[in-house]
Amino acid sequence: MKTNFLFIAAENDGIPRCKAGGMGDVVRDVPRQIAAKGNKANVITPAYSRLHNSEATKVADVNFVFRGVPHNGEIYEIPGKKQIEGIKHYVFHHPDIKSGDIAHIYYNDPDQAFYTDANVFSLFCTGVAAAIRENVFEAIDIIHLHDWHTSMLLFLREFNPRFEVLKDIRFVYSIHNLAIQGIRPFSNNFSSVDAFFPEIVYDRELLYDHRYQDCINLMAVGIRLADAVHTVSPSYKEDIQKPSDAPHFIGGEGLEEDLKIAEKDNRLFGILNGANYSNIEKVEKGILLRQCVRRLFRWLQEEKKDYKAHYLAHTGEKITRWQEHKPDFICSSVARLTEQKFFFFKENPELLAGLMQKLTEVNGIYILLGTGAPEYEIIFREASYKYRNFIFINAQSDSIIDMLYQDSNLYLMPSQFEPCGISQMLAMRNGQPCLVHHTGGLKDTVIHGKTGFSFDGKTTAEKTENFIRIFSEAVDLFFNDKKEWKKICAKAKKQRFTWEKSVDEYYEKLYSIEN
Repeated sequence: MKTNFLFIAAENDGIPRCKAGGMGDVVRDVPRQIAAKGNKANVITPAYSRLHNSEATKVADVNFVFRGVPHNGEIYEIPGKKQIEGIKHYVFHHPDIKSGDIAHIYYNDPDQAFYTDANVFSLFCTGVAAAIRENVFEAIDIIHLHDWHTSMLLFLREFNPRFEVLKDIRFVYSIHNLAIQGIRPFSNNFSSVDAFFPEIVYDRELLYDHRYQDCINLMAVGIRLADAVHTVSPSYKEDIQKPSDAPHFIGGEGLEEDLKIAEKDNRLFGILNGANYSNIEKVEKGILLRQCVRRLFRWLQEEKKDYKAHYLAHTGEKITRWQEHKPDFICSSVARLTEQKFFFFKENPELLAGLMQKLTEVNGIYILLGTGAPEYEIIFREASYKYRNFIFINAQSDSIIDMLYQDSNLYLMPSQFEPCGISQMLAMRNGQPCLVHHTGGLKDTVIHGKTGFSFDGKTTAEKTENFIRIFSEAVDLFFNDKKEWKKICAKAKKQRFTWEKSVDEYYEKLYSIEN
């Protein structure tokens, strides 16, 4: 008999225009492995008032109570990017769930963190609970929730008598980024538990944030109430059971005791994310800089990019000059510009200067592609004017990203913390060594001196100092010991972090009804 899964998430890269980060990759790839095993995988995200408009097919109306009044939502089936037997993609539409300003999914609320997102995802979870109750996805055996956006399903299972049916289903909860926790007040706010569910009697002891006891912590709700809790790498599971000592070490972020309890209860499992190793899109070699110029001129023609015209022209001119006099060494990074990914650069302005000095000595360049927090965009934009060998592409382009993974010599990933990371896997897949911070999933995937390079230290100052030192040593190795460099490249390329292996572990540890 086939097991019927339901994946509930904010992102799903199995359909177009529904991805902001690595969670979207996971929600795309895990169902494909489940289908390959002969089981059924349903995936649902919000429609964000845009995803249900193209080739969607309406499959159900669902009625539910939210904010104490009746609501109606609509469930649509969406064609996947790939048509795979056993997988169905759905979106939930409600007029109050609109497209956010971050990747057209999330909202940035500087005055009240998570204010709008909590409104959106609490409504979404209630609508999905009603759809499960109405058997829209047929009888579900296992529900797999992803990050705090979906943990309100566990609140409804625990406290809302209208959703007793949820108690017969196994719930798995994946932590993609523990640092983002979805903290909102219990009451006295439009975006609060009492405003969402005024009729529900609940136990604050199961829900409260240890630091702000008048608030719910939706990340904690997932950890406390799920049948199994999953971190996206084994080392991240260990890291987050230790208290944070910011900025030197980012650990449990106030939830370490909850995680220790889950570990003691045999509910906490660390399983590494995977990468795809088949049907990799090959790009033409040696045209990276030419492709950058093409894309920059295309962005200049886009109305929304007009305000960046001067900056883009400056970058285009710089790339054109490097086309005329080719660099002898290229290092690159592709990432959202956030505290997690680039804290070390903000903390120590001399870090980038040190990297640029070494690259100047060897006729090398550093290409950074990404968008994100305004303060980080400013840091790197100013650096782009300062250093002729630093190229900052403040935009997104799949074609350039593919080329950076395949055409660079060294990939830099100095995350302050990293639950798993996918970029290092994609670079290694193409035989490109990575230089990473020895933390979380990065230390599960990159072995210093064998498959890449890593730096560490007891303090932030030590870490940045060691970053520059290891970077310099890696660059010297490239030029002075080609045989050893090629050996590291070959070993990196042979590494296999497959979804097949990871999902086998899911079945053994997360999806086992006996657990």
